[in-house]
Amino acid sequence: MAKRDYYEVLGLQKGASADEIKRAYRQLAKKYHPDINKEPGAEEKFKEINEAYDTLGDEQKKARYDQFGHEDPTQGFGGGQGFGGFGGFGGGFDDILNSFFGGGRRQQSNPHAPRQGADLEKQMTITFEEAVFGCKKRVRLSVDEECIHCGGSGAESKSDVAECPKCKGQGRVYMRQQTIFGSSTVQTTCPDCKGKGKIITKKCPECKGQGRVRRVKDVEVTVPAGIQTGMTLRMEGYGESGINGGPSGDLYISFVCGEHQNFKRDGQDIILTIPISYTQAALGDTIEVPTIDGPVSMRIPSGTQPGTKLRLRGRGTRNPKGGSSRGDQYVIINVEIPNSLSNDEKKLMEQLRTLETKEKKSPWEKFKSLFK
Repeated sequence: MAKRDYYEVLGLQKGASADEIKRAYRQLAKKYHPDINKEPGAEEKFKEINEAYDTLGDEQKKARYDQFGHEDPTQGFGGGQGFGGFGGFGGGFDDILNSFFGGGRRQQSNPHAPRQGADLEKQMTITFEEAVFGCKKRVRLSVDEECIHCGGSGAESKSDVAECPKCKGQGRVYMRQQTIFGSSTVQTTCPDCKGKGKIITKKCPECKGQGRVRRVKDVEVTVPAGIQTGMTLRMEGYGESGINGGPSGDLYISFVCGEHQNFKRDGQDIILTIPISYTQAALGDTIEVPTIDGPVSMRIPSGTQPGTKLRLRGRGTRNPKGGSSRGDQYVIINVEIPNSLSNDEKKLMEQLRTLETKEKKSPWEKFKSLFK
């Protein structure tokens, strides 16, 4: 079976940015992780997602894939060319060796190369007012940061860092192995330096040779006006610190917004139900309506029916992504019928009923006529 397009696997369009690729991978990996998703086929889907991200998440691999697709001529026997009988092991002669022996001659990543730190995720609960108007909040993070004392080396001083004698600073060692295909060279991580290429003769007293220390810090978060439950705010560079001088990861904050006793939110729009009397509905009126900005004058047309929805333009919330546009406020009319009437009110209502009967049919009479 032909491999699916990697962009299709991640649900992206070709040419997607690195940030879009990372976000799509994170969401899909969580969804199909075998420890979470027990449905049939989830594990295969998870492997397919990781394979796609292994290529699209690497700038150089992505550039080759965008040019050649799965038919990349730089990958030896890959892309489905030759060795068709071994298709189940993936493309490339080294992949076949890996399937049998767990090794191979594929080049390992440089242990000294800069690597971006891990991303962090936090959930923040805010009130209705904080969500509508925006606010500043503080979030406490526990992150690994480069040790200030040793500058991340893990050693007491520069003279306490030496080249690993076993791997000669390469971080990898090689050994000869006899296979059914003949003699091969297998490359593994150096067991003495754990792939770092260097050993520490005297450890830093602050980080105990790790080069990183755990610190707790408070970060100020600017919550944009109009944020809604389920939205995520990305704070670039506020995640775990990078390795070997690499950039820090990002902080992703997802929001849970509180509700208001009377106002309801529908996207950027505000919904408010108000009660009026039957005389106001029949005759019309001008009233002061509450909004998130304060009272606003609104005209109720005569003959307004229960459930009528009136709009106040620009009285909703702002767009959290920026811009000056705002949603609207919709006012739903609830006509209240009194449970009891005074003697004077009863007399007036009787007069009104008599007048209605003389001049026109009542709504009930009109309805009954439909069944004759």
